[in-house]
Amino acid sequence: MGVVKKIAIGLGGLIGVLVVAGAGAYVWAGSAASSKLANTYTIKASTFPVPWPLTGDSLRSAESEQVGLDSAVARGKHLVEARYVCVECHSTNFGGGTMIDDPAIGTLLGPNLTMGAGSRTVQYTAADWDRIVRHGVKPDGRPAVMPSEDYFAMSDRELSDIVAYIRSLPPVDNTVPAPTFGPVGKMLIATGQFKLSADMHPSAHEGAHAVLPPAEAPNAEFGKHLAQVCTGCHLPSFAGGPIIGGPPDWPPAANLTPAGLVGWTYTDFERAMREGVRKDGTKLREPMALMPKYAKNMTDIEMQALWAYISTVPPVASAK
Repeated sequence: MGVVKKIAIGLGGLIGVLVVAGAGAYVWAGSAASSKLANTYTIKASTFPVPWPLTGDSLRSAESEQVGLDSAVARGKHLVEARYVCVECHSTNFGGGTMIDDPAIGTLLGPNLTMGAGSRTVQYTAADWDRIVRHGVKPDGRPAVMPSEDYFAMSDRELSDIVAYIRSLPPVDNTVPAPTFGPVGKMLIATGQFKLSADMHPSAHEGAHAVLPPAEAPNAEFGKHLAQVCTGCHLPSFAGGPIIGGPPDWPPAANLTPAGLVGWTYTDFERAMREGVRKDGTKLREPMALMPKYAKNMTDIEMQALWAYISTVPPVASAK
């Protein structure tokens, strides 16, 4: 038998082994991913009024209820436009948007949250909103793909205000398909590299949420509350590092502890947040490049509070 023929037969056998191994890995990943997505979680019941009632409103009237609703909607609008990035997945009209649309990873679409046809939330109770937003769990107990880890610290009133704002929006008729995962997406879920929010902080499912957020003041207490939405990328330590679950072209999240912001002043921080320009003059890259359009709507007190808090966290070397 010729050498070339022997090599061809050998390569054919190797390819066959790889195909079989690949097929086996794909079948395993699909089964493991399906099993994780079929898990059910028990969430401690949490409810709240929508809209949030006026403080000291002992005499209910149509006028006072309208004032309460208007106040809640205004607060919710600010939360959505300045602190939370809901529109990145649900679109500016909350009628549905795109989280990920990649054949290899999957098609993960933000559902329609309005009161129109195809709404995913039209029958939601306050407890359902709590499960999905602050725990990453659907009403039926199964895990969602929503990145809820950024919202674990959201207070009852803040969530109520956001719901009141979304319900005030014009209804959008749009039926959004359920998420589907491609081969890479299934492998990422199966191996734990795509972490489901429901699995990130199991103890949080049993604890009580804060009823109200801290008082708005330019201090570290309020800043710590605001900064919880940053932990999904920058980690609870704020040391940054590779962003778990992010696209491969995303740079590591910056170290926001004093060890990573050596020489930075509040002015430098505010410029980076509102204008997207670092202390050295370079522009922020994705995903942080999305933040200025929200940060520009933050109040000075919110911005000062964020700086007050990250200035007090323990210095930590950048995560690898």
